[in-house]
Amino acid sequence: MTTRPATQKNLLWLQSGGCGGCSQSLLCAEAPDLVMAFESAGIRLLWHPSLSEASGADFRGLLEQIKAGEVRLDILCLEGSVIRGPNGTGQFHRMAGSDQPMMAWIDDLAHRAEHVVAVGSCAAYGGITAAGDNPSDACGLQYDGEENTGLLGADFTARGGLSVVNIAGCPTHPNWVTETLMQIASGQLHARDLDALGRPRSYADHLVHHGCPRNEYYEYKASAEKPSDLGCMMEHLGCLGTQAHADCNTRLWNGEGSCLRGGYACINCTAPCFEEPGHPFNETPKIAGIPVGLPTDMPKAWFVALASLSKAAAPARLKENAVSDHIRVSPTQRGKGS
Repeated sequence: MTTRPATQKNLLWLQSGGCGGCSQSLLCAEAPDLVMAFESAGIRLLWHPSLSEASGADFRGLLEQIKAGEVRLDILCLEGSVIRGPNGTGQFHRMAGSDQPMMAWIDDLAHRAEHVVAVGSCAAYGGITAAGDNPSDACGLQYDGEENTGLLGADFTARGGLSVVNIAGCPTHPNWVTETLMQIASGQLHARDLDALGRPRSYADHLVHHGCPRNEYYEYKASAEKPSDLGCMMEHLGCLGTQAHADCNTRLWNGEGSCLRGGYACINCTAPCFEEPGHPFNETPKIAGIPVGLPTDMPKAWFVALASLSKAAAPARLKENAVSDHIRVSPTQRGKGS
């Protein structure tokens, strides 16, 4: 039997300029699932665009009750970027049935909420919606790319004392969201629990590289040359797992996989401006044969020296398997005393 906290926390979930992928991911939450997570944390879902029956006038009535102080807003979650165009008016995206831009509603509700949470890289930093020429002038809640010039600005602090909590990812891992919301509801999320970009350190203090199934190939710089190869994808195929802050390979998706386990290079989707790498996602830019994006905390001279030694010491097994789509040479089985 689940014991609910004495005081429930009211959560309102809004969607703006995005694809809804973070909500789709959230429905796959496990251990606990979404319903159990909210019930055990005492979170009452006031409204979600995909999960709630209320729409139209009923939904707008709820927002008016919040504005009038009749309904307490403890947690405001925004999924998708804020649309500010054209010319800062926000008129490219109006609240359905309302003459007000979504941007104005988000700003007003954020200043009434106890905590404000950006779910996904679009809500956090602008994300895919802000890519290219960004004609809609999309931005994140507090950030616009790497700059603190989003809708709410650098000085924004929610009534609970925290700036915007940026659960970045494209999409977010469902348990990053449930875990963070449970921390907020229990009063256990503090400023020290967020990194310099406002991301929860529970996942952002890790690297995607941790737990990568291709780590042996990485250690010996046995590199893949095409997408179907088994080798490390850092050298040629654009993988940024050694730089990306997330725990995707230790907190697996749906209990099974991650981008790398599925054969796709990490594109560092938890970082600002990941959508504009300046080169194709599946290519590694190099200068004089050295990858431009070196592993986090790795000095260039050390990388060059270690890479040369590693390649020289790479077992023949790894060299052959690295450029194959299946294991061709199995590890040697040593007998006792070998």
